[in-house]
Amino acid sequence: MDAFAMLSATDTVIRLLLAAALGAVVGIERERHEWAAGLRTHMLVCLGAALAIIVSAFGFRDVLGTPAVVLDPSRIAAGVISGIGFLGAGTIIFLERENVIHGLTTAAGLWVVAAVGLAVGAGMYLAAGVATAIAWITLAAIKPLERRFLARPGKVRILATLDAGADLHAIQAVLAADGQLPQKMTLRRLDGADEVELLLTRGIDAGRLAQLSGALRALPGLRTLEVHR
Repeated sequence: MDAFAMLSATDTVIRLLLAAALGAVVGIERERHEWAAGLRTHMLVCLGAALAIIVSAFGFRDVLGTPAVVLDPSRIAAGVISGIGFLGAGTIIFLERENVIHGLTTAAGLWVVAAVGLAVGAGMYLAAGVATAIAWITLAAIKPLERRFLARPGKVRILATLDAGADLHAIQAVLAADGQLPQKMTLRRLDGADEVELLLTRGIDAGRLAQLSGALRALPGLRTLEVHR
């Protein structure tokens, strides 16, 4: 195929279908965990990236050979990789109450899927297949190992709402009786109530946590109690 040849219809269909299929491989793993970007999102991102590079490489053959016209398919590829950041940002959620960020892995997966689509569109099937396999293993197989061998001591976040003027020292007394020293304690004044947020970093098993929650629920003036691990 010379520099001015057009991609055949068969090759075009194969590349687009393969891109959608490889995107689906990664998307299925995200779909199982019910993330915002699931099966269809990953398929569409990979398909769109493949189509973009096909158009960039073969869609302007009518003007090739014209003086001062230079074809640079890499410009489209660079635009896809940088533009996917906007879609990835939409999957990232910051939970202020829990002070954690969710969705970074999904955003990274979308970025990888976009690169896989570009590789398929460029005809680099081996690179696209290997990258898809590595991405799937990273998302599905490494996470259990990460939890088992690299897990850090779990944090416990307690959010309690009490009647205004309730004895806050009673909460500290309950925690001290269990050997817990809060790393952080935040008090917010609400209309007719006080909201207390406590962060515990010392390890605590499910049984002890249930006992601690029961002791807190027995405090006078307690309206609501939320415990997050």
